[in-house]
Amino acid sequence: MRISIIAVGKMKNGPERELVNRYLSRAKASGKNLGLTEFNVVELAESRATSTKSRKAEEATAILKTIPNEAQVIALDETGQSLTSQKFANIIAQNNDNGKKSLFFIIGGADGLDHSVRTRAQLVLSFSPLTWPHQIVRLMLGEQLYRMTTILSHHPYHRA
Repeated sequence: MRISIIAVGKMKNGPERELVNRYLSRAKASGKNLGLTEFNVVELAESRATSTKSRKAEEATAILKTIPNEAQVIALDETGQSLTSQKFANIIAQNNDNGKKSLFFIIGGADGLDHSVRTRAQLVLSFSPLTWPHQIVRLMLGEQLYRMTTILSHHPYHRA
């Protein structure tokens, strides 16, 4: 199964991008034996529309255009469901075991996600009720994806 992160907003070169890339590289290496073949990031431009509603709608159009119809979607939003790392790993494993070819994680822009994106998602996930910049959410997601591969392969990185 291929795992993709769609993020509204560009991450500048620097330590944050390097750390995200390091976690995704580790996830890819440790995920091979699990049938997880790809971990990539698709960056979409932030909308320049003048109203919040218009920005969210434009970003939603770009996001939904990027996702294949058959793909599984997990949207990240502070109003979503909180999971343990083990439960997060189990959800990805179930998708993989059920023959899903791709799983997309969605990180919205500064205004959050449009309702249409949350509706398209099979799961709306929250890392916290706090609002985080997309760069930090991307970093936390990268780490959790790596952690997921270590949980599923029984590697000692995750100590529960």
